[in-house]
Amino acid sequence: MRECISIHVGQAGCQIGNACWELYCLEHGIEPDGTFSKERDSSHIINSKETSFSTFFSETGTGQYVPRAVFIDLEPSVIDEIRRGPYAKLFHPEQLISGKEDAANNYARGHYTIGKEIVDTVLEKLRKIADQCTGLQGFLVFHSFGGGTGSGFTSLLMERLSLDYGKKSKLEFAVYPAPQVSTAVVEPYNSILTTHCTLEHTDCAFMVDNEAIYDICRRSLNIERPSYQNLNRLIAQIVSSITASLRFDGALNVDLTEFQTNLVPYPRIHFPLVT
Repeated sequence: MRECISIHVGQAGCQIGNACWELYCLEHGIEPDGTFSKERDSSHIINSKETSFSTFFSETGTGQYVPRAVFIDLEPSVIDEIRRGPYAKLFHPEQLISGKEDAANNYARGHYTIGKEIVDTVLEKLRKIADQCTGLQGFLVFHSFGGGTGSGFTSLLMERLSLDYGKKSKLEFAVYPAPQVSTAVVEPYNSILTTHCTLEHTDCAFMVDNEAIYDICRRSLNIERPSYQNLNRLIAQIVSSITASLRFDGALNVDLTEFQTNLVPYPRIHFPLVT
């Protein structure tokens, strides 16, 4: 099988991840506790279960489906929301990793001080998930460019993944900061610092422009004041349509290397824009 492991880093990465896995479950007929939906016709299950979505879900001995994913944040509040949320039973507790204090929108804290303490734990959890895969394709990394954890810790993790899994593909879904929708004054600095790492260690990075997503919510969906949940669910639709070819049987973009072939003109210019 050609499995993909999703890595969700920081507040943006974890909240987008939450929306994405909710949507994947709806698309594949999986209940919030990881079992198959009762409404699905049994013959339909057998036909569609030809291992196409085991790229994203692993099956346990009890017949539950567990996402091949890890959620990481340096402070616990966002991951506690997942632990208490409707999809709490979907994830294995070991897949939800949180620290005690956040990076305070500071790249250096995410990369050098606090991030360094947690990175070995994260890599150990990833190694366990990778060991369960028969033919790991690579990693999908979800994060923001503006936050301290999203920029700093992701850079550190990407460097370590390049060392440990050199030949595996790494695709990013990155939320790029916009001046109109800024949450921290240091977002431009964090973005520049993490872009340097992204150039070297990522094969393809899908850039999600926050402002463009806001405009789509306002113009096309008639939501006057879009919340983060609206944005995340819209981003989840984008991620779902990009990864649909990995999760369902199809002819195009069936594995991660094919994304590079079709979307990346030069190795260092690998930033398709989602607008």
